[in-house]
Amino acid sequence: MTETLDKQAAHRRGVTVTTVACLSGVAAGVVSNVVAAGATDQVGVLPLLAALALNLGAVRLLGVDVEGFSTKDHLYTAFMTFCLWFVSWGILLSTA
Repeated sequence: MTETLDKQAAHRRGVTVTTVACLSGVAAGVVSNVVAAGATDQVGVLPLLAALALNLGAVRLLGVDVEGFSTKDHLYTAFMTFCLWFVSWGILLSTA
């Protein structure tokens, strides 16, 4: 029974971390589209940096223990945020 609860908690933790990273990446892509004049405008990177900085706070607010994050966890959340930012801003740039 305890093993099942541990697996469920680990699964909830993973889903929460992935969801926050992905949604913050998409939000950063939308904000980049609003604040940047185009693809070469370096201001478009600032929302990505803000999303990366806010990820841990958002995950902590949702009840995940971020003190136990390893380097792999931090790289994973940063990579997912970057990828979704890149894809969403790229789509928004190509439709304009």
